[in-house]
Amino acid sequence: MRKYHSRNSFRAVTEESAEATSEASTLQTESTENTDVSAKPTTDRSGNEVTIPEEVNSIVSMAPSTTQILIDLGLGDKIVACDTYSYASYSDSLKADIPQFDMMTPDQEQIIALGADVVFTTGMSASHGDDVFAAVKEAGVCVLDIPSSASLQDISDDIRFIGAATSTSDAAEAIVSEMESAIEEISKIAATIPEEEKKTVLFELFTPSADSPTIYTCGSNTYINEMISLIGATNVAGEEESQWPALTEEAAVAMDPQVILTADMYTDDVINVILSMSGWENVSAIKDKAVYQIDNDTVNRPNHHVVSAMIEMARDIYPDYYETIVDPFGAEDSKEQPAA
Repeated sequence: MRKYHSRNSFRAVTEESAEATSEASTLQTESTENTDVSAKPTTDRSGNEVTIPEEVNSIVSMAPSTTQILIDLGLGDKIVACDTYSYASYSDSLKADIPQFDMMTPDQEQIIALGADVVFTTGMSASHGDDVFAAVKEAGVCVLDIPSSASLQDISDDIRFIGAATSTSDAAEAIVSEMESAIEEISKIAATIPEEEKKTVLFELFTPSADSPTIYTCGSNTYINEMISLIGATNVAGEEESQWPALTEEAAVAMDPQVILTADMYTDDVINVILSMSGWENVSAIKDKAVYQIDNDTVNRPNHHVVSAMIEMARDIYPDYYETIVDPFGAEDSKEQPAA
């Protein structure tokens, strides 16, 4: 499941081989004028049979990850409504004052009334077991569901699907090519890191506290686990069977990570909080002050911008190896550094 400013699960990811083709600068300028004539998909990413209109001129996007893809495809002006998180993040690229809906409890009557050509939904909305877009589907609106991606391949396929559904396949392929090319470059650099220099990493979603002492992290078959592996490090929880294991502090301390990465954006002064946690004094990452904060939104939203999170991780863990790597998607390099 996606996590959008809550304690919901992150997404699984695996590597797809890379192929470089286009310049990153073209991603923002590709528009619906760059179309192809390939047939529209007949099933959505969840396997539901769908009939997508030949022309898609109005879109409802109910997930920030999808909204960001649509904007990068040059379709921001065609989004007529979105979820609240999308608007909070991307309002500068959307029409002013478009309707916004709660992705977990959307107002289906209002969505139907918009008369959109397609509604992109997310597996996150069905995480409680109910189809919160059932009435929208019954009204004959084309609903295209994109479930929780299990791999980088899935993310690439999501982008290609959105491109095919909106007649922007060329632009979608350009984005995928940039993503794959960056992953290939990261992998090549990782292959040069000597075994004795490789680090063990604990990735935490939320910092433990007296009220909530559990550490939520990424286990096997998750994209965060794979990103850590791709940059040449080892996830200390990578053998956990659960995708999103809940660790006790004692278990995490026993893993003795050499680096701690946190996506916690809600704990004030989070790096110094982690560095001063009682009982962690002998953990290698604490002794070496190797604690770094990773942008929450970039790492959480499963689209091509996860590459920016990978590069951020790589620069933190292996600055000498990844110092000159270029982020094709333009993430800024600002972050809080460990205390001296």
